[in-house]
Amino acid sequence: MSTHQLVSRHVEAALAEAAGKGIADDVVARCLLSEAIRIFKRGRPNSDIAAELAAAADNLDDDSPLIFIRP
Repeated sequence: MSTHQLVSRHVEAALAEAAGKGIADDVVARCLLSEAIRIFKRGRPNSDIAAELAAAADNLDDDSPLIFIRP
């Protein structure tokens, strides 16, 4: 199982549990983003985190090729 598959499985479980409690997907997504930033802060400078988030934002368009991919 890849890392992405592992995390995706847990995200889907969190979404299902939240839906059962009437919590919207976008609220869960904001919480996940906060948790991702918290994890990034364990070992990365704020400027690196900001660059990571900016790269993700630059690639929101599903119709264009990814500009930057980080493993």
